[in-house]
Amino acid sequence: MSLADLLGTRARPPRNAIDVSEEAGVRYLHFGSEWIQGAMRIARPYALELEYTREMMLPLLFAPDEQWPARVLVIGLGAASVTKFLHRYCPQSSLTVVEIDPRMPAVAAMHFRLPAQDGRLNIVIDDGVKFVAQSDAQWDLILVDGYDHRARAKALDSEAFHRDCLARLAPGGRVCLNLFGRTRGFRKSARRIFDAYAGRALVLPSLDEGNAICVAVGEQGVDTTLDEVRNQARLLRSHSGLNLAPALSRMEQAGLCPGGRLVI
Repeated sequence: MSLADLLGTRARPPRNAIDVSEEAGVRYLHFGSEWIQGAMRIARPYALELEYTREMMLPLLFAPDEQWPARVLVIGLGAASVTKFLHRYCPQSSLTVVEIDPRMPAVAAMHFRLPAQDGRLNIVIDDGVKFVAQSDAQWDLILVDGYDHRARAKALDSEAFHRDCLARLAPGGRVCLNLFGRTRGFRKSARRIFDAYAGRALVLPSLDEGNAICVAVGEQGVDTTLDEVRNQARLLRSHSGLNLAPALSRMEQAGLCPGGRLVI
């Protein structure tokens, strides 16, 4: 039976090469180019090495309750950075990871310490756009980081996809997306998210690598004090080692927390 038969019409597997390199104690994932698609510090395999992956954990700082998120959907496995972090440090969470490339789970397991699938981790080979559109599940947190070897998000950058994600959010749900802040179409990409979520979104300033993290929320929104968010950041750091204080400082400097409040 061919790979196409196994996959059916769910996804067309990419044809780009998958390469792994190492330098100064860090292992990198590439999709047939020098561009970095993921990274892991070998001595700290569960830490988030790339700054944008750290900022994708910002929704944990304004969680509705201590048991949040119970159900997480991750679009794009890559080097499994956010998947490993959540699996290790959020034991209350069950994770579904949708990856379009059937080669990636084996690569992530062999080179990037992807945990074995268990009662909390399920990996699905499918197109993320189709999966969300056809799903009837509800998710507390949806993380979107799906780019091809040419750094194109394709249909993951459509308002229809964003509206489908909104429809799949549980009460109090959040979505976090990795955007490229230096591309020509960045403003249009951000506008599609704002339109889909009726303005309930914020975009952090672009990082040095060009990534810009966007957080969008459901109808319940977010309204909390910056002091409370900082307190949650301290608790998260003591628990996991993840330091989100620099991200909060950047948000404040960018005027995203007027009057000491975070409102989305």
